[in-house]
Amino acid sequence: SFKNKGVQPLLDAVVELLPSPLEVPPMSGLEPAKKGSDGEPTEAVREPSDDAPFAALAFKVAVDPFVGKLTYMRVYSGKLEAGSRVLNSSTGKTERIGRILMMHANSREEIEECYAGDIVGGVGLKQTSTGDTLCAPDAPIVLEQIDFPEPVIAVASEPKTKADQEKLSESLGRLSEEDPTFQVESDDETGQTLIHGMGELHLEVLVDRLLREFSVDANVGKPQVAYRETIRKRVDKVDGKFVRQTGGRGQYGHAVINIEPAPGEGFDFVNQIKGGKIPTEYIPSVEQGIEEALASGVKAGYPMVDVRVELIDGSYHDVDSSEMAFKVAGSMALQEGARKASPVLLEPVMSVEVVTPEEFLGDVIGDLSRRRGKVQGQEQRGNALAVHAFVPL
Repeated sequence: SFKNKGVQPLLDAVVELLPSPLEVPPMSGLEPAKKGSDGEPTEAVREPSDDAPFAALAFKVAVDPFVGKLTYMRVYSGKLEAGSRVLNSSTGKTERIGRILMMHANSREEIEECYAGDIVGGVGLKQTSTGDTLCAPDAPIVLEQIDFPEPVIAVASEPKTKADQEKLSESLGRLSEEDPTFQVESDDETGQTLIHGMGELHLEVLVDRLLREFSVDANVGKPQVAYRETIRKRVDKVDGKFVRQTGGRGQYGHAVINIEPAPGEGFDFVNQIKGGKIPTEYIPSVEQGIEEALASGVKAGYPMVDVRVELIDGSYHDVDSSEMAFKVAGSMALQEGARKASPVLLEPVMSVEVVTPEEFLGDVIGDLSRRRGKVQGQEQRGNALAVHAFVPL
């Protein structure tokens, strides 16, 4: 749409060929269990009707220079008046929608009410982010949520002048509100601001937007790939004992764990302590110590993922034991166990499609192979070939 070429035929085709909301099944979602009850969420549908309870999905958040934070939403059912309150069922918070705007290409029109099927912009929703469900407070529902992948690449950024320092952090905060796959963090060791994204092009576009939309000129370092670590085998009865005896009260914490791979689960902690071998109040400290140790793996210092830890045994001292001692014991046990459990480095792998004329097929496959890519197959597409491959970042 940059040059306004082909937009009208595309929109005409949408109207002509795509089904109307009345021709497809109604939107379904989960109704949260009522407060005070332990029931499971139940499945519910929202008919595309103005008389049904209000339900909408926030699919985009943009920072507008004139109205501030603008939330784009698709209304699936019911109607909404400007100035009314809506429930964000994804966060459980109620917000007031100040104005409703009907968005046109380069202008906007303020409207008093929107109905089922409308796509509108809402002003005044401060705590709503991309993928959240907005609904009537008396008829809560959570529509299908959007899953965002974890960022896989990071670069360090710093302002070119001291005056831009404040503007840089504010601008990065606004950009991360708009784009859930873009994350910002500060590195305590180097004092640098790290920006994480889905690829080099993604980060280049964001740096360009910093200059174009927010007038912040930033220096950007070399991209760093977000590696992870995991383990490949189970190890039983790993001891972590932290004992310090100084003048006065000492420190004593002792935890015994089993550690095993848990593909796709992130981190799973299982408490199997019986008979009070570790007092209940110290068990969360052991878990916290293990979680903190996972942030820095034993192979190359990258975060560890997909690990299950079972706390099976331990001991304590009536006087010397403390939460801090058990936290250190948990951390020591995990590091010891991870060293014995065949630690391995994980790297992000991207699904790639290359469309190329047939005469360049050999060069493309050679290039993919040089990057350690695995070609999955190829198919004819018009007078060109589409090559599918998995390539490490």
